[in-house]
Amino acid sequence: MNDNDRAIVGLVMLAHAMVHTFELSIPILVPVWLSEFGTTRAAIGVVISAGYALFGIGALPGGVLADAYGSRRLIAGCLLGMGGAFALLGVASSLWIVTLALLLWGVAASVYHPSGLALLSKGVTEQGSAFAYHGMAGNFGIAVGPLVTTLLLLAFDWQTVVVVLALPAFVAALVALRVNVDEAAAVSEGEADARADGGVSSMSELFADSRTLFSGWFVAVFVIVMMSGLYYRGVLTFLPDLLSGLALFAPVEVAGKSLEPARYLYAGLLTVGMAGQYVGGKLTDRVENARGIAVAFGALVVVALAFVPAMDAGLGPLLAASFVLGFCLFVVQPLYQATVATYTPPGARGLSYGFTYLGVFGVGALGAAVAGIVLQYASPAALFVVLAGFAAVASALGVVLSVRGPATD
Repeated sequence: MNDNDRAIVGLVMLAHAMVHTFELSIPILVPVWLSEFGTTRAAIGVVISAGYALFGIGALPGGVLADAYGSRRLIAGCLLGMGGAFALLGVASSLWIVTLALLLWGVAASVYHPSGLALLSKGVTEQGSAFAYHGMAGNFGIAVGPLVTTLLLLAFDWQTVVVVLALPAFVAALVALRVNVDEAAAVSEGEADARADGGVSSMSELFADSRTLFSGWFVAVFVIVMMSGLYYRGVLTFLPDLLSGLALFAPVEVAGKSLEPARYLYAGLLTVGMAGQYVGGKLTDRVENARGIAVAFGALVVVALAFVPAMDAGLGPLLAASFVLGFCLFVVQPLYQATVATYTPPGARGLSYGFTYLGVFGVGALGAAVAGIVLQYASPAALFVVLAGFAAVASALGVVLSVRGPATD
Protein backbone atom coordinates (compact mmCIF):
# COMPACT_ATOMS: atom_id res chain seq x y z
CA MET A 1 0.00 0.00 0.00
CA ASN A 2 1.10 3.58 -0.64
CA ASP A 3 0.91 6.40 1.93
CA ASN A 4 -2.58 7.46 0.87
CA ASP A 5 -3.83 3.87 1.11
CA ARG A 6 -2.41 3.47 4.61
CA ALA A 7 -3.87 6.77 5.81
CA ILE A 8 -7.33 5.88 4.53
CA VAL A 9 -7.22 2.33 5.87
CA GLY A 10 -6.03 3.54 9.28
CA LEU A 11 -8.83 6.09 9.47
CA VAL A 12 -11.63 3.69 8.51
CA MET A 13 -10.31 0.93 10.77
CA LEU A 14 -10.38 3.31 13.72
CA ALA A 15 -13.89 4.55 12.93
CA HIS A 16 -15.27 1.09 12.12
CA ALA A 17 -14.03 -0.33 15.42
CA MET A 18 -15.63 2.57 17.31
CA VAL A 19 -19.01 2.13 15.56
CA HIS A 20 -19.29 -1.53 16.52
CA THR A 21 -17.87 -1.01 20.01
CA PHE A 22 -20.78 1.32 20.72
CA GLU A 23 -23.28 -0.93 18.91
CA LEU A 24 -22.47 -4.01 20.99
CA SER A 25 -21.98 -2.17 24.29
CA ILE A 26 -25.67 -1.18 24.33
CA PRO A 27 -27.06 -4.68 25.08
CA ILE A 28 -24.69 -4.98 28.06
CA LEU A 29 -26.32 -1.88 29.58
CA VAL A 30 -29.90 -3.20 29.25
CA PRO A 31 -30.03 -5.00 32.65
CA VAL A 32 -28.59 -1.89 34.29
CA TRP A 33 -31.28 0.34 32.76
CA LEU A 34 -34.03 -2.10 33.74
CA SER A 35 -32.92 -1.78 37.35
CA GLU A 36 -32.10 1.92 37.24
CA PHE A 37 -35.36 3.16 35.72
CA GLY A 38 -37.75 0.42 36.89
CA THR A 39 -39.02 -0.07 33.37
CA THR A 40 -40.07 -3.15 31.40
CA ARG A 41 -38.19 -5.23 28.89
CA ALA A 42 -40.78 -4.29 26.30
CA ALA A 43 -40.11 -0.58 26.79
CA ILE A 44 -36.35 -1.03 26.67
CA GLY A 45 -36.73 -3.22 23.59
CA VAL A 46 -38.68 -0.51 21.76
CA VAL A 47 -36.09 2.12 22.69
CA ILE A 48 -33.13 0.04 21.52
CA SER A 49 -34.93 -1.07 18.37
CA ALA A 50 -35.53 2.56 17.46
CA GLY A 51 -31.84 3.38 17.79
CA TYR A 52 -30.78 0.35 15.78
CA ALA A 53 -33.42 1.09 13.13
CA LEU A 54 -31.98 4.56 12.57
CA PHE A 55 -28.55 2.95 12.32
CA GLY A 56 -29.81 1.19 9.20
CA ILE A 57 -32.31 3.69 7.81
CA GLY A 58 -29.88 6.60 8.04
CA ALA A 59 -27.37 4.80 5.83
CA LEU A 60 -29.20 5.94 2.69
CA PRO A 61 -29.06 9.69 3.37
CA GLY A 62 -25.56 9.09 4.71
CA GLY A 63 -24.55 7.70 1.34
CA VAL A 64 -26.06 10.71 -0.42
CA LEU A 65 -24.11 13.06 1.84
CA ALA A 66 -20.88 11.10 1.24
CA ASP A 67 -21.24 11.56 -2.51
CA ALA A 68 -22.01 15.24 -2.06
CA TYR A 69 -19.51 16.37 0.55
CA GLY A 70 -16.85 13.68 0.78
CA SER A 71 -16.34 10.80 3.18
CA ARG A 72 -13.71 12.13 5.58
CA ARG A 73 -15.90 14.90 6.96
CA LEU A 74 -18.83 12.51 7.32
CA ILE A 75 -16.65 10.08 9.29
CA ALA A 76 -15.51 12.87 11.61
CA GLY A 77 -19.13 13.90 12.16
CA CYS A 78 -20.09 10.30 12.84
CA LEU A 79 -17.45 9.97 15.54
CA LEU A 80 -18.37 13.30 17.16
CA GLY A 81 -22.05 12.37 17.11
CA MET A 82 -21.54 8.93 18.63
CA GLY A 83 -19.29 10.35 21.35
CA GLY A 84 -21.81 13.10 22.06
CA ALA A 85 -24.66 10.58 22.28
CA PHE A 86 -22.81 8.48 24.86
CA ALA A 87 -21.80 11.63 26.76
CA LEU A 88 -25.52 12.47 26.93
CA LEU A 89 -26.15 8.98 28.31
CA GLY A 90 -23.72 9.88 31.07
CA VAL A 91 -26.14 12.48 32.43
CA ALA A 92 -29.34 10.53 31.71
CA SER A 93 -31.77 10.74 34.61
CA SER A 94 -34.72 9.09 32.87
CA LEU A 95 -35.56 6.60 30.15
CA TRP A 96 -36.60 9.51 27.94
CA ILE A 97 -33.04 10.86 27.92
CA VAL A 98 -31.72 7.36 27.25
CA THR A 99 -34.11 7.18 24.30
CA LEU A 100 -32.94 10.52 22.93
CA ALA A 101 -29.28 9.50 23.31
CA LEU A 102 -29.78 6.20 21.50
CA LEU A 103 -31.69 7.90 18.68
CA LEU A 104 -28.82 10.38 18.30
CA TRP A 105 -26.35 7.49 18.31
CA GLY A 106 -28.32 5.72 15.57
CA VAL A 107 -28.37 8.81 13.37
CA ALA A 108 -24.65 9.49 13.86
CA ALA A 109 -23.55 5.87 13.41
CA SER A 110 -25.67 5.41 10.29
CA VAL A 111 -23.45 7.57 8.08
CA TYR A 112 -20.31 5.53 8.75
CA HIS A 113 -20.70 2.49 6.48
CA PRO A 114 -21.64 4.31 3.26
CA SER A 115 -18.99 6.99 3.77
CA GLY A 116 -16.24 4.64 4.98
CA LEU A 117 -16.80 2.04 2.26
CA ALA A 118 -17.10 4.71 -0.44
CA LEU A 119 -13.76 6.09 0.74
CA LEU A 120 -12.15 2.65 0.55
CA SER A 121 -13.58 1.88 -2.88
CA LYS A 122 -12.58 5.22 -4.43
CA GLY A 123 -9.41 6.13 -2.55
CA VAL A 124 -7.48 2.86 -2.02
CA THR A 125 -5.66 1.02 -4.80
CA GLU A 126 -5.19 -2.31 -2.95
CA GLN A 127 -8.87 -2.77 -2.14
CA GLY A 128 -8.84 -6.46 -1.21
CA SER A 129 -6.45 -5.97 1.68
CA ALA A 130 -8.17 -2.72 2.62
CA PHE A 131 -11.59 -4.39 2.90
CA ALA A 132 -10.02 -7.19 4.94
CA TYR A 133 -8.38 -4.85 7.46
CA HIS A 134 -11.53 -2.73 7.61
CA GLY A 135 -13.66 -5.77 8.40
CA MET A 136 -11.23 -7.03 11.02
CA ALA A 137 -11.39 -3.67 12.79
CA GLY A 138 -15.18 -3.87 12.85
CA ASN A 139 -15.03 -7.37 14.31
CA PHE A 140 -12.54 -6.15 16.89
CA GLY A 141 -15.15 -3.65 18.05
CA ILE A 142 -17.89 -6.28 17.94
CA ALA A 143 -15.89 -8.68 20.12
CA VAL A 144 -14.15 -6.21 22.42
CA GLY A 145 -16.98 -3.71 22.98
CA PRO A 146 -19.13 -5.96 25.17
CA LEU A 147 -16.09 -7.25 27.04
CA VAL A 148 -14.70 -3.78 27.79
CA THR A 149 -18.12 -2.54 28.90
CA THR A 150 -18.55 -5.53 31.20
CA LEU A 151 -15.13 -5.04 32.78
CA LEU A 152 -15.65 -1.31 33.27
CA LEU A 153 -18.96 -1.97 35.01
CA LEU A 154 -17.08 -4.02 37.60
CA ALA A 155 -15.22 -0.87 38.67
CA PHE A 156 -17.51 2.08 37.84
CA ASP A 157 -21.18 3.03 37.75
CA TRP A 158 -22.84 2.84 34.33
CA GLN A 159 -22.90 6.60 33.74
CA THR A 160 -19.16 6.82 34.24
CA VAL A 161 -18.68 3.85 31.92
CA VAL A 162 -20.55 5.44 29.00
CA VAL A 163 -18.53 8.65 29.37
CA VAL A 164 -15.29 6.62 29.35
CA LEU A 165 -16.50 4.90 26.18
CA ALA A 166 -17.25 8.30 24.60
CA LEU A 167 -13.76 9.75 25.08
CA PRO A 168 -11.96 7.67 22.40
CA ALA A 169 -14.59 8.73 19.85
CA PHE A 170 -13.75 12.40 20.38
CA VAL A 171 -10.04 11.66 19.93
CA ALA A 172 -10.78 9.66 16.77
CA ALA A 173 -12.86 12.55 15.41
CA LEU A 174 -9.90 14.90 15.81
CA VAL A 175 -7.74 12.42 13.90
CA ALA A 176 -10.33 12.29 11.10
CA LEU A 177 -10.42 16.08 10.86
CA ARG A 178 -6.64 16.39 10.68
CA VAL A 179 -5.70 13.51 8.37
CA ASN A 180 -5.02 14.47 4.74
CA VAL A 181 -6.11 11.93 2.11
CA ASP A 182 -6.96 11.83 -1.59
CA GLU A 183 -10.50 10.42 -1.60
CA ALA A 184 -10.51 9.65 -5.34
CA ALA A 185 -7.00 8.27 -5.80
CA ALA A 186 -8.21 4.89 -7.09
CA VAL A 187 -10.54 6.17 -9.83
CA SER A 188 -9.70 7.81 -13.11
CA GLU A 189 -10.21 11.52 -13.63
CA GLY A 190 -13.20 10.90 -15.86
CA GLU A 191 -14.87 8.67 -13.26
CA ALA A 192 -14.26 10.91 -10.26
CA ASP A 193 -17.35 12.27 -8.58
CA ALA A 194 -18.16 15.70 -9.90
CA ARG A 195 -20.58 16.55 -7.12
CA ALA A 196 -18.30 18.20 -4.59
CA ASP A 197 -20.70 21.14 -4.12
CA GLY A 198 -23.61 19.34 -2.51
CA GLY A 199 -25.74 19.39 -5.65
CA VAL A 200 -27.10 15.99 -4.61
CA SER A 201 -29.72 17.83 -2.58
CA SER A 202 -31.94 17.71 -5.67
CA MET A 203 -34.56 15.04 -5.07
CA SER A 204 -34.98 14.47 -8.80
CA GLU A 205 -31.25 13.73 -9.02
CA LEU A 206 -31.50 11.31 -6.10
CA PHE A 207 -34.40 9.48 -7.71
CA ALA A 208 -32.60 9.39 -11.05
CA ASP A 209 -29.45 7.94 -9.51
CA SER A 210 -31.46 5.40 -7.52
CA ARG A 211 -33.38 4.35 -10.62
CA THR A 212 -30.11 3.93 -12.50
CA LEU A 213 -28.70 1.73 -9.73
CA PHE A 214 -31.75 -0.52 -9.55
CA SER A 215 -32.16 -0.84 -13.30
CA GLY A 216 -28.97 -2.92 -13.44
CA TRP A 217 -27.41 -5.84 -11.63
CA PHE A 218 -27.21 -3.89 -8.37
CA VAL A 219 -30.75 -5.06 -7.63
CA ALA A 220 -29.41 -8.62 -7.25
CA VAL A 221 -26.61 -7.38 -5.00
CA PHE A 222 -29.19 -5.50 -2.90
CA VAL A 223 -31.20 -8.67 -2.33
CA ILE A 224 -27.99 -10.49 -1.38
CA VAL A 225 -27.14 -7.92 1.29
CA MET A 226 -30.71 -8.03 2.64
CA MET A 227 -30.45 -11.81 3.01
CA SER A 228 -27.09 -11.36 4.73
CA GLY A 229 -28.58 -8.87 7.18
CA LEU A 230 -31.58 -11.10 7.95
CA TYR A 231 -29.26 -14.06 8.62
CA TYR A 232 -26.88 -11.92 10.74
CA ARG A 233 -29.52 -10.42 13.05
CA GLY A 234 -31.56 -13.61 13.08
CA VAL A 235 -28.75 -15.82 14.30
CA LEU A 236 -26.88 -13.41 16.60
CA THR A 237 -29.84 -11.92 18.46
CA PHE A 238 -31.02 -15.13 20.12
CA LEU A 239 -27.93 -17.34 19.97
CA PRO A 240 -26.75 -16.45 23.52
CA ASP A 241 -30.22 -17.33 24.83
CA LEU A 242 -30.26 -20.65 22.95
CA LEU A 243 -26.78 -21.56 24.18
CA SER A 244 -27.51 -20.62 27.79
CA GLY A 245 -30.43 -23.05 27.78
CA LEU A 246 -28.10 -26.00 27.20
CA ALA A 247 -26.95 -28.05 30.18
CA LEU A 248 -23.40 -27.72 28.87
CA PHE A 249 -23.52 -23.97 29.50
CA ALA A 250 -25.39 -23.72 32.77
CA PRO A 251 -24.27 -20.73 34.93
CA VAL A 252 -21.33 -21.40 37.26
CA GLU A 253 -20.81 -19.77 40.65
CA VAL A 254 -17.24 -18.46 41.13
CA ALA A 255 -16.28 -16.40 44.19
CA GLY A 256 -19.91 -15.46 44.76
CA LYS A 257 -20.46 -14.32 41.19
CA SER A 258 -22.46 -16.11 38.51
CA LEU A 259 -20.50 -16.70 35.33
CA GLU A 260 -22.35 -17.66 32.14
CA PRO A 261 -20.18 -19.81 29.83
CA ALA A 262 -22.55 -19.20 26.91
CA ARG A 263 -21.48 -15.55 26.80
CA TYR A 264 -17.84 -16.55 26.45
CA LEU A 265 -18.63 -18.90 23.57
CA TYR A 266 -20.62 -16.09 21.95
CA ALA A 267 -17.65 -13.71 22.33
CA GLY A 268 -15.34 -16.38 20.92
CA LEU A 269 -17.60 -16.85 17.90
CA LEU A 270 -17.48 -13.10 17.22
CA THR A 271 -13.70 -13.06 17.64
CA VAL A 272 -13.32 -15.83 15.06
CA GLY A 273 -15.21 -13.50 12.75
CA MET A 274 -12.07 -11.35 12.56
CA ALA A 275 -10.35 -14.19 10.70
CA GLY A 276 -13.39 -14.52 8.45
CA GLN A 277 -13.25 -10.82 7.59
CA TYR A 278 -9.54 -11.07 6.75
CA VAL A 279 -9.94 -14.14 4.56
CA GLY A 280 -12.98 -12.64 2.83
CA GLY A 281 -11.05 -9.47 2.03
CA LYS A 282 -8.14 -11.43 0.60
CA LEU A 283 -10.53 -13.50 -1.51
CA THR A 284 -11.84 -10.35 -3.22
CA ASP A 285 -8.42 -10.02 -4.87
CA ARG A 286 -8.17 -13.68 -5.84
CA VAL A 287 -11.60 -14.95 -6.91
CA GLU A 288 -14.55 -13.60 -8.81
CA ASN A 289 -16.64 -11.92 -6.12
CA ALA A 290 -19.97 -13.33 -7.32
CA ARG A 291 -18.57 -16.85 -7.26
CA GLY A 292 -17.17 -16.25 -3.78
CA ILE A 293 -20.61 -15.07 -2.62
CA ALA A 294 -22.24 -18.23 -4.00
CA VAL A 295 -19.78 -20.49 -2.17
CA ALA A 296 -19.70 -18.53 1.11
CA PHE A 297 -23.48 -18.30 1.46
CA GLY A 298 -23.71 -21.95 0.45
CA ALA A 299 -21.48 -22.71 3.42
CA LEU A 300 -23.86 -20.72 5.65
CA VAL A 301 -26.71 -22.92 4.44
CA VAL A 302 -24.79 -26.03 5.53
CA VAL A 303 -23.82 -24.50 8.89
CA ALA A 304 -27.42 -23.49 9.64
CA LEU A 305 -28.76 -26.96 8.89
CA ALA A 306 -26.01 -28.59 10.96
CA PHE A 307 -26.15 -26.28 13.97
CA VAL A 308 -29.06 -27.80 15.93
CA PRO A 309 -27.74 -31.37 15.46
CA ALA A 310 -24.37 -30.08 16.70
CA MET A 311 -26.09 -28.60 19.79
CA ASP A 312 -27.44 -32.06 20.57
CA ALA A 313 -24.16 -33.88 19.82
CA GLY A 314 -22.01 -32.53 22.63
CA LEU A 315 -19.39 -29.88 23.36
CA GLY A 316 -16.91 -30.71 20.59
CA PRO A 317 -19.36 -30.61 17.67
CA LEU A 318 -21.04 -27.48 19.09
CA LEU A 319 -17.73 -25.62 19.42
CA ALA A 320 -16.79 -26.60 15.87
CA ALA A 321 -20.18 -25.51 14.48
CA SER A 322 -20.03 -22.23 16.41
CA PHE A 323 -16.60 -21.27 15.17
CA VAL A 324 -17.40 -22.25 11.58
CA LEU A 325 -20.55 -20.13 11.87
CA GLY A 326 -18.54 -17.15 13.15
CA PHE A 327 -16.01 -17.51 10.35
CA CYS A 328 -18.54 -17.88 7.52
CA LEU A 329 -20.89 -15.22 8.88
CA PHE A 330 -18.21 -12.59 8.48
CA VAL A 331 -16.30 -13.90 5.46
CA VAL A 332 -19.25 -12.85 3.28
CA GLN A 333 -19.06 -9.18 4.25
CA PRO A 334 -15.93 -8.11 2.31
CA LEU A 335 -17.21 -10.13 -0.66
CA TYR A 336 -20.49 -8.26 -0.95
CA GLN A 337 -18.82 -4.92 -0.12
CA ALA A 338 -16.43 -5.40 -3.03
CA THR A 339 -19.28 -6.60 -5.25
CA VAL A 340 -21.15 -3.33 -4.65
CA ALA A 341 -18.11 -1.47 -5.96
CA THR A 342 -18.00 -3.73 -9.01
CA TYR A 343 -21.59 -3.11 -10.08
CA THR A 344 -21.93 0.63 -9.33
CA PRO A 345 -20.34 3.82 -10.79
CA PRO A 346 -17.88 5.78 -8.60
CA GLY A 347 -20.07 8.89 -8.74
CA ALA A 348 -22.89 7.08 -6.95
CA ARG A 349 -20.71 4.90 -4.72
CA GLY A 350 -21.82 6.55 -1.47
CA LEU A 351 -25.47 6.18 -2.51
CA SER A 352 -24.92 2.53 -3.41
CA TYR A 353 -23.37 1.79 -0.02
CA GLY A 354 -26.21 3.74 1.58
CA PHE A 355 -28.68 1.35 -0.03
CA THR A 356 -26.41 -1.55 0.91
CA TYR A 357 -26.50 -0.77 4.62
CA LEU A 358 -30.14 0.16 4.49
CA GLY A 359 -30.54 -3.46 3.37
CA VAL A 360 -28.04 -4.95 5.84
CA PHE A 361 -29.01 -3.07 9.01
CA GLY A 362 -32.43 -1.62 8.14
CA VAL A 363 -34.21 -4.52 6.44
CA GLY A 364 -31.84 -6.94 8.18
CA ALA A 365 -33.09 -5.74 11.58
CA LEU A 366 -36.27 -7.68 10.81
CA GLY A 367 -34.21 -10.85 11.23
CA ALA A 368 -34.46 -10.43 15.01
CA ALA A 369 -38.25 -10.22 14.83
CA VAL A 370 -38.43 -13.20 12.49
CA ALA A 371 -36.21 -15.22 14.82
CA GLY A 372 -38.27 -14.30 17.87
CA ILE A 373 -41.55 -15.27 16.20
CA VAL A 374 -40.19 -18.59 14.95
CA LEU A 375 -38.75 -19.45 18.36
CA GLN A 376 -42.01 -18.43 20.06
CA TYR A 377 -44.28 -20.52 17.88
CA ALA A 378 -41.99 -23.25 16.50
CA SER A 379 -38.51 -24.40 17.54
CA PRO A 380 -34.77 -23.68 17.23
CA ALA A 381 -34.60 -26.25 14.42
CA ALA A 382 -37.24 -24.30 12.50
CA LEU A 383 -35.32 -21.07 13.04
CA PHE A 384 -32.15 -22.49 11.53
CA VAL A 385 -34.11 -23.82 8.55
CA VAL A 386 -35.41 -20.27 7.98
CA LEU A 387 -31.87 -18.91 8.27
CA ALA A 388 -30.68 -21.52 5.77
CA GLY A 389 -33.38 -20.25 3.40
CA PHE A 390 -32.02 -16.69 3.61
CA ALA A 391 -28.51 -17.92 2.82
CA ALA A 392 -29.78 -20.13 -0.02
CA VAL A 393 -31.38 -17.13 -1.75
CA ALA A 394 -28.12 -15.17 -1.49
CA SER A 395 -26.08 -18.12 -2.76
CA ALA A 396 -28.41 -18.61 -5.73
CA LEU A 397 -28.13 -14.94 -6.66
CA GLY A 398 -24.34 -15.24 -6.47
CA VAL A 399 -24.57 -18.06 -9.01
CA VAL A 400 -26.79 -15.90 -11.24
CA LEU A 401 -24.34 -12.99 -11.10
CA SER A 402 -21.43 -15.30 -11.84
CA VAL A 403 -23.11 -16.99 -14.81
CA ARG A 404 -25.34 -14.28 -16.27
CA GLY A 405 -23.92 -11.00 -14.94
CA PRO A 406 -21.61 -8.71 -16.92
CA ALA A 407 -17.90 -9.46 -17.07
CA THR A 408 -16.01 -7.84 -14.21
CA ASP A 409 -12.40 -8.45 -15.20
